[in-house]
Amino acid sequence: MTKDTSSCTTLTINPDYADTLFKNAHGPIPYNMTNDYMFRAVLQSNNKVLRGLICSLLHLDESQVQSVEITNPIILGNALTDKEVRLDIYVLLNNQCIINLEMQVSNQMNWPNRSLLYLSRSYDNLNHGSDYKDIIPAIHIGFLNYTLFPSHPEFYATYKMMNVKNHHIYSGNFVLNVIDLSQINLATEEDKKYHIDKWAKFFKAATWEEVRKMAEQNEYLQEAARSILHFSADDQIRKMCRDRIEYHQDLRNYERFIAKQEDIIADLRSQVQILTAENEKLKSNL
Repeated sequence: MTKDTSSCTTLTINPDYADTLFKNAHGPIPYNMTNDYMFRAVLQSNNKVLRGLICSLLHLDESQVQSVEITNPIILGNALTDKEVRLDIYVLLNNQCIINLEMQVSNQMNWPNRSLLYLSRSYDNLNHGSDYKDIIPAIHIGFLNYTLFPSHPEFYATYKMMNVKNHHIYSGNFVLNVIDLSQINLATEEDKKYHIDKWAKFFKAATWEEVRKMAEQNEYLQEAARSILHFSADDQIRKMCRDRIEYHQDLRNYERFIAKQEDIIADLRSQVQILTAENEKLKSNL
């Protein structure tokens, strides 16, 4: 697989200076990692954080990870073009597995189809002339701040292709994982064992005090906190985070408008049906 890392940004921070800033930071966090731009900035700039997150999500020991590289880097701070509105992250793990990470906190009512499409694109990685056995497994991991299936709430769900009669797994190379940030209370003992619930709480942390408390005993969260602090002081990164909030707010406003119009149309159809029925009744009485 060919990857372009020419625009990949690596974050370097003086540890002592970062520690001082982190210890003195207080109050609200301007943009936490539920902001998809901050999510992208932190994971792209800090490979240790990316590695720690992947190990937790896939239940891996760090010794099992030889390499974890982002294959679709962006130039952090640059204005986004229409083609770059998607901020999902493609990660190549050990040159043997493609992982697509995406933060999506607004419910656009399309996640099942959207995630399947993205996963299919990741799985379509066979080079021309290669054998099918050379296809690299693909995993799509979505972080949502809403419950995808209200009748089946779950904190960390995994979906695979399987036989609907005997539940035999068809393939483990095509996997969808969904983390519901609104259902952290449903985290299982296994989720807690691999600290997935801690990552989720960290993503949603609203104050520096919360972040410090969570980072005290977790080196990966501490690294992530330093990155957030660094980017929070960058005017251009803050602007991009703010733009993303406005973008999602516009989407929500549009969705509410469409929903309202659909309600109006449904009401008009109902009225037409009533009037039609009354008209037929009058005709039958003539």
